[in-house]
Amino acid sequence: MGVPIFCILFGFMVGWFTVKYVTSTTTSLSIVFRKVIFYALLTSAVTLLGMLVLWGPSIHMLFEPASDIANFGIPMILYEPLASFIGWFVLMVFISPFLQLLTTIFGSYLALLVWVNKGSGIQQT
Repeated sequence: MGVPIFCILFGFMVGWFTVKYVTSTTTSLSIVFRKVIFYALLTSAVTLLGMLVLWGPSIHMLFEPASDIANFGIPMILYEPLASFIGWFVLMVFISPFLQLLTTIFGSYLALLVWVNKGSGIQQT
């Protein structure tokens, strides 16, 4: 159960193919931007849901005094088991989908930049 690095890197591919898909049906730049944001939020929401399904059941360890958080298997990033567990949970559930959102938007804007420079016919309206 590590950082969902493949989900974050998958954002580049999703962004690239989103621009390819959207620009095949429209040439308006404002519509392309809106659809890119929509698809980026959609993929990020799927990752958030997946992280909640994977990590959500472990939240009960915060409220159970007999739980052994120190031996749960997470890295001690904050040098204390409870703080590290909370930090790791926030990193997995909330920050990873946000990073995927950013990589999706970045990948789509890179693809848009490449295709606009090639003269794809996209108009800024």
